[in-house]
Amino acid sequence: MQSYQARRMTLGFLLVVATILSSVVTGPDQHAAECTIRITLLQLNDVYQFVPVDRGTRGGLARVMTLKKQIQKESPHMLFLFAGDTISPSVESITHKGAQMIESWNTVGLDYATFGNHEFDFGPEVLRERIKESRFAWIAANVIDKKTGKTFAEAESFVIREFDGVKIGIFGLVLPETKTTSRPGPDVDFLNPCETATKVVSDIHARGAKVVVALTHLSMQQDKEVARCADVDVIIGGHEHTSLESAAGGAPIFKMTSDARELGRIDLNISKTSGELESIDWKVIQVTSETMEDQEFATIYRRYGRLLKEHSQSVGRARVALDARSAENRTRETNVGNMVADAFRGATGADVALLNGGSIRADTIISQGTLTKRDLLSILPFKNKVVKLELTGVMLRAALEHGVSRSAEDNEPGRFPQVAGLRFTFDASHPPGSRVLEVTVNGQPLDDNRKYTLATTNFLAVDGGDGYAMLKGARRLISPEQGESDFDILRRGIMAARSIAPKIDGRIKRLDKPGRKRPNCVETQ
Repeated sequence: MQSYQARRMTLGFLLVVATILSSVVTGPDQHAAECTIRITLLQLNDVYQFVPVDRGTRGGLARVMTLKKQIQKESPHMLFLFAGDTISPSVESITHKGAQMIESWNTVGLDYATFGNHEFDFGPEVLRERIKESRFAWIAANVIDKKTGKTFAEAESFVIREFDGVKIGIFGLVLPETKTTSRPGPDVDFLNPCETATKVVSDIHARGAKVVVALTHLSMQQDKEVARCADVDVIIGGHEHTSLESAAGGAPIFKMTSDARELGRIDLNISKTSGELESIDWKVIQVTSETMEDQEFATIYRRYGRLLKEHSQSVGRARVALDARSAENRTRETNVGNMVADAFRGATGADVALLNGGSIRADTIISQGTLTKRDLLSILPFKNKVVKLELTGVMLRAALEHGVSRSAEDNEPGRFPQVAGLRFTFDASHPPGSRVLEVTVNGQPLDDNRKYTLATTNFLAVDGGDGYAMLKGARRLISPEQGESDFDILRRGIMAARSIAPKIDGRIKRLDKPGRKRPNCVETQ
């Protein structure tokens, strides 16, 4: 358990150095003074699967449900909060468009959620349907419907909850970049997080709540900006897929790993007399196979059992472990990135291939052995169409430059390029636009004036997704209507080979050292 003095009471944060990571739920010491109330917040973020992950050893919402019930017995003043990204992407969402996740959250007993960027992957109308199915409230102050001027789908900007006369306010914020990284459509706008937070906090205070919680789906840097610019007491965040905490000037920021591998517990210790926050205790609870699954969740397994069985079918064998971790595929060459890019190039006969690292979603190391349909769908769940373009060397160089343009500022940019048929060297410490130092195609230096063929996805080439707008002007040799899905191309290639052993061969060379995110790192500056 880590403890934080409330920022209004002191100039800084006092951290207990020892980090406790435990799968056993134990309550904190009871406050001796009867004038203090403890409000417990459970937190998760970026949960795409209701089933356990990592070959069944971690996560699983049935296990989370068990932990939730245990905690609620000893801490009855409790709220369960989710910091975005659940409707997509996942194996089941390909068929059910996130309905299975809403049903799962309804069963577990979620209280509040904010949108993640992937909530908009199927478009705004599908999200509206998922919101109607939800028995919990969605909170998003900065997501606006341009037609009405109100919050999207009339989500709450903030909510006020009262426990024994003590009020807390909770508001939501969502990544403005969702406009280009997902499919919210032209009528949905994302306002500046800091400006929105400042206004909403003022409204919350006017309603009598002195303790304010921000439920966000932002980058850590954006969360830090909100912590500095707005009068919030704690930020419960998502998006990074890594267990992180920060006390870097302003409110403490807490994030969990993806797919419910960990459950966060935050105890707000609040004065009953003043309503002010006195201290915060934070604990990370490991969600493992040692935790029993709640039997109430069995209805979800029965409903989706046929699909789960279908996805367990074998498609081939991996002779080596497959590195599908997000942190790796968004920062450097990986054997999974090479495997997918090689499959694109081979299927289309293109000179080169490029995909954004953010499209590789499994976020785990898939151990060597039998590969199932679920394994491949977990890697490529979007089923994007693979297209073939004709473009100049200048355009190809621009695409590579764009791909590494955020590598120094964002440890895990979704735009990072995984490639085939070419090799490139870059240094992210250089200014954007001059980071790509050398490019060769089939062993020859890239010719800016020559035309090349490129295999990529419709998300990049047609939508200009992840900011790849330069590809939208390229001539299409294979259109989305003519192309196969990325999943089908990969599955067909593996089934034909029967066994695979993709490797790293040096096609991407990075000269700077990327920042690495470590679980439970504590920032104090």
